[in-house]
Amino acid sequence: MKENMEFYDSIIVGGGPAGLAAAIYLARAKYRVLVIEKEKIGGQITITSEVVNYPGVLKTDGTHLTDNMRRQAEYFGAEFRQAEVKSLDLEGDMKSAVTDKGTFRALGMVLATGASPRKIGFKGEMEFRGRGVAYCATCDGEFFTGMDVFVIGGGFAAAEEAVFLTKYAKKVYIIVREEEFTCAQSVAEAAMAHPKIEVHFQSEILEAGGMGRLEYAVFTEKDRTWKYEPEAGEGFGIFVFAGYAPSNELFKDQVELTDQGYLVTDIDQKTSVDGVYGAGDICVKNLRQVVTAVSDGAVAATSLEKYVSAMYEKLHLERQEVDRKNISLEEEKSGERADAPSQDEGGFLSASVKQQLAPVLDRLEKTVTLEFCLDSSSLSREMEGFGNELQELSPKIQCVFRRKDGQEQAAEDGIEYPSIRFCSEKGDYLGTSFHGVPGGHEFNSFVIAVYNASGPGQPIEPELLERIRNLDARHHIQTVVSLSCTMCPELVMAVQRIALESPGVTADVYDMAHFPELKDKYQIMSVPCMIIDGEGVYFGKKGIEEVANLL
Repeated sequence: MKENMEFYDSIIVGGGPAGLAAAIYLARAKYRVLVIEKEKIGGQITITSEVVNYPGVLKTDGTHLTDNMRRQAEYFGAEFRQAEVKSLDLEGDMKSAVTDKGTFRALGMVLATGASPRKIGFKGEMEFRGRGVAYCATCDGEFFTGMDVFVIGGGFAAAEEAVFLTKYAKKVYIIVREEEFTCAQSVAEAAMAHPKIEVHFQSEILEAGGMGRLEYAVFTEKDRTWKYEPEAGEGFGIFVFAGYAPSNELFKDQVELTDQGYLVTDIDQKTSVDGVYGAGDICVKNLRQVVTAVSDGAVAATSLEKYVSAMYEKLHLERQEVDRKNISLEEEKSGERADAPSQDEGGFLSASVKQQLAPVLDRLEKTVTLEFCLDSSSLSREMEGFGNELQELSPKIQCVFRRKDGQEQAAEDGIEYPSIRFCSEKGDYLGTSFHGVPGGHEFNSFVIAVYNASGPGQPIEPELLERIRNLDARHHIQTVVSLSCTMCPELVMAVQRIALESPGVTADVYDMAHFPELKDKYQIMSVPCMIIDGEGVYFGKKGIEEVANLL
C-alpha cells in the first residue's frame, strides 16, 4: 500500500473547540492547516444539550456551536481528516503525524487532544459499566427513565448533567465528596434548587453490586454508611462525573507534563518543544470550559503563526497561501450554509449535506445495492423515504425495496424487518445491515460503510486486513447504538468494515430506540454495546483492531 505523505504549515491534533479555534485563526492567516480528529468533530462539548454561558450566544447546544466553528474554519481554507493518530514525531524542523490514513508533516503542531472521563475505581464500577454505571447523560440518560439515579461528583459536569437527567429520572441524588460544589455558584444553585434533586455532601460511593444487573449501592456520608436498594423490580443508575484524565498517550514521552499528565505550556501556549503548542483541556488550567478552550486555541495559533513564518525563512521555503472556500458572505455572517434547507423543504438529506457528500460519492468504484427490507411500521415508511433520497445521490448507489406481508413471519426468509442490507450489484449479501434510519451521529458511519462496500474504501494496515480476511470461525456481531451518542460511530465503522472484509462475519447495527427487546435481553444500560455470537457483551467505543482481537 502506497503511503500518503502530505505537507502542511500546521497540523492540529484534536477537533474540539480548542482545535477548531486554532484552525480558524491559522487558516484565516492563509496558512495550510490540517485538523485530525479520530471521532466526531466537536469533542466532549457535543454531548452537552444546552450551552448558555458562551459569550454572545444566548442559548445553543454543543453540536450546533462546534458545527459553526468547523464551517468557519473551512471557509478560511482549513482541511479536516477523520483519522486515528498512531504516533507523533515532534523533534526537528518537520513534525509528523502517522495515522491510519497516512502520514502528514508540518512545520508546527497544536496538541488539542483534550481529556476523557475519569473512572473512580469503586468496587463494581467496571463490572457494571453499561449495566447501570454510565458516564454520558446525553447518550445513556433515557435508559433510566422513571428510575432513581445517582450522580457522583461535585463539579460543573456533575451539577449540569444532574439537572439534565431530571428529564428522565424519578429522582436524582448527587454524591459530593467535598463540603460544597466545586463549580460556579449559579450552576450549583440550579442543581440544589431543583425539586427532583437531593444533594449529599461529604459523601462517597463505596460499592455497586448485584447478580448480573445493578441491584444495590453502598455510600459513606460523614460518619455513617448506608445502602441503597430500589423497590422490587425497579432498576437504578449511577452516573460518574469525576473529572477527566488527560489524553496524552501520543506525546507523553516527548513534551513536559505535570505529575497529573497535563501539558505544561507558557503564556503563548508553547510546550517544552519548539514548534509545538497546546490548547484546551489537555493543558494545565483552572477552568475547563469552551470559552477557555477557544481562547487557548487562538493564542496557540497566533504564536504558531510567528514560528512558522520564521521557519519559512530559516529553511528557504516558498510559502503557498490557501484560498477561501466558495461560501457566500451571508453564510460567513450567519454561520450557516447558504444552501441549507428551509424548515419546510422536508426530506432527510439537506442540500448542504448532499453537497458535502458529493466528493466522497464521486469516488465510488462499483455499484452497491442497499436492500430496504420493509414492513408496515412507521419506521419502515421513514426508511423508505431515506432510501428514495439516497439513491438520487449517485449512480453507484442502487436502492431496492423488499416488502413483507404483515402476516408473514420474518423467520421465513431469514431477514429481520425492518433493515437496510448492504449487497453487491447482483444482490449478494455483503454481511452487514443497519436496522433503523441512520441519522444523527450514525449517518457518517453509514456513508463510510457505503464507501467501503463500493471502493476504494478507507486505508487499513495490510497485516490487519489479512488477519480479518483469514478469521477461521464464523461470528455474528450485534451492535446497539443511540443516534445521539458520539462514541458509537467508531465501533459501528469497525464492525461494519470487518463484516465487509471477512466472509465469516456478519454485523447488524440497531438503533436502540426501535429495538427495546435487545436492551432487555442483554441488560443494556449504556451505548455503544456490542454482542458477539449472542454471548460476549462489550460496552464502550472500540476501533477495528480491538474488535478483531476480540474475534
